Amino acid sequence: MTATGAARDELAALVGDATFLDDWRDGAEFGEIEYRDAAVLILFGVLDELPSEHTAHDRAVSRDLDVLLLARAETLRSHAGQVAFPGGRVDPGDRDVVDAALREAREETGLDTAGVDVLGTLTPLSVPYSGHMVTPVLGWWRSPSPVGVVDVAESSAVFRTPVADLVDPANRYTTVLRRDGQEWRGPAFLPTVAGRQHLVWGFTALVLDKMLDRLGWAEPWDEGHELDLEP
Repeated sequence: MTATGAARDELAALVGDATFLDDWRDGAEFGEIEYRDAAVLILFGVLDELPSEHTAHDRAVSRDLDVLLLARAETLRSHAGQVAFPGGRVDPGDRDVVDAALREAREETGLDTAGVDVLGTLTPLSVPYSGHMVTPVLGWWRSPSPVGVVDVAESSAVFRTPVADLVDPANRYTTVLRRDGQEWRGPAFLPTVAGRQHLVWGFTALVLDKMLDRLGWAEPWDEGHELDLEP
């Protein structure tokens, strides 16, 4: 089996694994929250160009295996400037969370969703900060199409990030956010894509961190490698 085939099969196996996100914080400490349904598309594929220079220790992580990400516009009221998976709220016209994730990806990146094989959905995750219950939709980019910023009011960049760059220990950090006497720490990634660094932290980094660990793709890294965030 090729590395590409191995990666696709291993990703598909996550869909049937109902336990690897069990320790996700459920937000109970935030009190009663009325969550709104949302979905994100976690889309893996094979790069046409700009492969990683890092050779990963797991053969499934080829130098051209990538995941689609975007940077939210700095002018947005929520999560401004943060790197994220394509996605958003489930609209009344959406058939289900899969339909919502694909629609949002089309609207945000110009993705031709006809070239996407939906592998399935992962456990819905509560995000108390924004009041959303987010369902990750796992996809494989069978027939890649051009992507880019569709609406500058929504996104400032759309990019395909080599997974090998994410697992590279040199690009892994622990972010530290101090606010109102409290401290929040979490995993982060700082890959360079097309000559520009993109900090991946918060919800997106937590999901990627747990996925890479469960897949066995993660490599040992120094969790003391800290990066302070501005409050």
